[in-house]
Amino acid sequence: MDPWAPGGDGTPPDLAALTTLQVLRRLDSGPRGLTDAQAEERLLRYGENAVPEWRTASWPRRFVRSTRDPFTAVLLCLGVVSATVSAWGTALVILSLVVVSCLLRSSGEHRADRSMAGLRELVATTATVLRRGSDGDGDGDGSGARGGRADGGGSRPREIPVDQLVPGDVIRLGPGDLVPADVLLLRASGLTVHQAALTGESAPVEKYAVDAAAPMGVEPVARTPAAGETFAGVFAQPRLCFQGSSVASGSGTAVVVATGTRTRFGAARGRPGRRTASAFDRQVNGISWVLIRFMLLTPPLVLMANAALRGRGLETLPFAVAVAVGLTPEMLPVIVTTALARGASRLARYHAVIVKRLPALHDLGAVDVLFLDKTGTLTQDRPVVGGSTDANGDPDPEVLRWAAVNAWWTLQLADLPAPDALDDAILDAVDEEDPARYEGVAALPFDSVRRLSTAVVRRPGSLGTHTLVVKGAVEAVLQRCALDDEERDRLSALAAREADSGLRLLAVATAERPARHRDYTPADERGLDFRGFVALHDALAPTAAEALKVLAERGVTVKILTGDHPGTAARACLDLGLDMAAGGLAGRDLGVGGHAGPDLGGRDLADGGVGTGGLGSGGLADGGLADGGLGSGGGEVVTAERLDALTDAELAEVARHTTVFARCTPEHKARIVAAVRADGHTTGFLGDGVNDLPALHAADVGICPRDAVDVVRESTDVVLARKDLTAIEHAIGAGRHSSGNIATYLRITLSSNLGNVIAMLVAGLLLPFLPMLPAQVLVQNLCFDAAQLAFAYDRPLPEALRRPTELRSRAFFRFITGFGLINALSDLATFALLASASHAAVDGDGQAEFHSGWFTENLLTQALVMLLLRTSARPASGRRAPSPVRWAAAGLAVTGLLLPLSPLGPVLGMPPLPGLSYVLLGAVLGLYAAGLVLARRRIGGAQL
Repeated sequence: MDPWAPGGDGTPPDLAALTTLQVLRRLDSGPRGLTDAQAEERLLRYGENAVPEWRTASWPRRFVRSTRDPFTAVLLCLGVVSATVSAWGTALVILSLVVVSCLLRSSGEHRADRSMAGLRELVATTATVLRRGSDGDGDGDGSGARGGRADGGGSRPREIPVDQLVPGDVIRLGPGDLVPADVLLLRASGLTVHQAALTGESAPVEKYAVDAAAPMGVEPVARTPAAGETFAGVFAQPRLCFQGSSVASGSGTAVVVATGTRTRFGAARGRPGRRTASAFDRQVNGISWVLIRFMLLTPPLVLMANAALRGRGLETLPFAVAVAVGLTPEMLPVIVTTALARGASRLARYHAVIVKRLPALHDLGAVDVLFLDKTGTLTQDRPVVGGSTDANGDPDPEVLRWAAVNAWWTLQLADLPAPDALDDAILDAVDEEDPARYEGVAALPFDSVRRLSTAVVRRPGSLGTHTLVVKGAVEAVLQRCALDDEERDRLSALAAREADSGLRLLAVATAERPARHRDYTPADERGLDFRGFVALHDALAPTAAEALKVLAERGVTVKILTGDHPGTAARACLDLGLDMAAGGLAGRDLGVGGHAGPDLGGRDLADGGVGTGGLGSGGLADGGLADGGLGSGGGEVVTAERLDALTDAELAEVARHTTVFARCTPEHKARIVAAVRADGHTTGFLGDGVNDLPALHAADVGICPRDAVDVVRESTDVVLARKDLTAIEHAIGAGRHSSGNIATYLRITLSSNLGNVIAMLVAGLLLPFLPMLPAQVLVQNLCFDAAQLAFAYDRPLPEALRRPTELRSRAFFRFITGFGLINALSDLATFALLASASHAAVDGDGQAEFHSGWFTENLLTQALVMLLLRTSARPASGRRAPSPVRWAAAGLAVTGLLLPLSPLGPVLGMPPLPGLSYVLLGAVLGLYAAGLVLARRRIGGAQL
């Protein structure tokens, strides 16, 4: 068995159960690294440490794929049939429309690929590895793995290309380094890594060797995350670092356990997964195949009817094909591609949003449920101070000042590279001159065992006294304070109540000591005087509240899928005004004595951190907490424990009434998205880490920010310039704009075409001649097609952007059937009037006048339809149609009136009409317009 192949969870088999010594033995390596000969042999056996290249489709391949669209395919078939019956004009027009549509679509997606190429970032190019000469001892048994010696026995550090790393290599990691492969730590000093590329969480994660001293009460492998910590699965193991992460601080030495496609990152990149049909595919294809069946049935029905009733044979085949083409919305591929490409181009130009797959823009317009994580969208990647309280829970800014003194002098005296996120927030909340008024003496920095930090300072005017200022996890600080058990329990309960709302709490204590010259040690952190608590919470994204409001107004339900603690997620939602389902917080109550997870800087905050009850009456200063809280109606938060007990049907029901899902694994996220999608909703998911890939594939449209890991960028449909809800709002608006134009085109074209086809079929059976010659049908379709192109450039009314745009089949067919019958009645009335006025049944001249009259009437009625049916079901009084459609309709009407009078009229067999015919046509059109307006008010609510 390959010892480096990933297991089911992406780690080498049984790695979690192996000691460091056992891992080294299995890898046939040691703390001094491999020899050059071993490395060369393994490079040949396992290949280079490179992730698979993501190959995009070429432009010709995209062009061919574009012909797979159902309507494009049927147009090709109709073109072939037209050519077979020698209707060369019809065949040429149809094939031209197919080519134009495929060119537009393939070119748009090719441009998106080129834009994506500019966003691809390079991974680490070199790594520091320990290698020994070929004559060195093997050290293959792993002896000395616990000895801690750095480079004994001739091993020496060297820089090599990352792709030359092999399993068993020993590498060094330092601040700013990208982790070049999946590694197991042998030694670490203050090491924290950013795993956002893998988990989507911005907070750095503390890593340490399993043989090192672990934090008190913390199981180093596979421990259960708690308040403020995410369920990151394998990524939460402290002794493992993964390719795609980067070192935030500290240093370490590690052995490579997996390279190339065997890494967690490489495995995810190599298996992008196949997306299921999107909302656009389902809706358009559903409508398309119904219409295709009608079109395929039309020619044989026309032939059989004419043969049975009129004794006509194959001479009616061109007419039958022309009728089928008349039913076909042949401009649909061009309209769809033009509208989507135009919307995608505007998004890229004005909002830096790249739409990689054009149909995804329609999916955005149809999205009614948007899933996203809390971090980076609702909140920023940093905490802010919410306030500070004394031991009684009353506001006390002095506590915050002491916390700032600790943060400032710990940073100055402990030789830290930069303040962590919590210290940075504390320093931002006070006057920068306050900590500087004290004289720093010594500092004991934070570590994961003590879970606190200490600064020793001298107060102004106190030459013989040193003040110890201690700040850290609540339980750790309380244990070091001079308190009786009853008072300590009271303060722990107070901290738990305040933390229930999702705040991150730090305790602050001080102690006076006689000045001395010898070093201070952790043993001096005892007998402290408790000062109070400092509360911090995630900084809200400045644009999130307004964006959430706009999304709600546009009918988009936002749901949060996060790995955070329920209280943390719920507080951010409530602060932003995001509606949550009624009910108290769900999930396991940790209570006092439960284990709390790391804070934003990778520290453990408290042993008794966060429960799930409501807040007490004690609030925090500076806008901290009000009375009541989440438990008193703030809303229900569903956690992973409950999800695991639900069936898919039960999960869909729960998801209907739940806004926040907390402590979610990647599998939970994907399952929730799939359940909501199966419940009939169009879903969007915003993610940026490898752990988001299952959910991105489960959603109708996958969205990611530009700085997401490259495997995610390649897998998603839409790439944002920044992780901002405002950008998603713009993208959804653009999608509805384009989808609204497509829906309007379908609504108008198919209702008009259906009426014409019904009228032609009836007239063909009742009249002793063809109601319109094939050439006239072709010219009529060309004129209407040219006018319809204006729909791709239409500007929908604001009402059309306030709800998701869907092509609902039932409402769609109800609409086109109702208005199609009105159109057919108008055409049949025109037939009767023209037949009686022109004596068409008697002579050839009368038939020519009939053709001219119906040609003119058809174009005039289609112009009316474009003007009267393009608006919403509720007429927008006093508002004219936008210029593109208005001018197109006017041009269509003018063509219908003037073409029989022009020199082309006789060529097409259409002589000028007598004056009486225009009067009769005017009467029919007036009645038709009145019928359209009345029908729109009555049945026009069936919108697409």
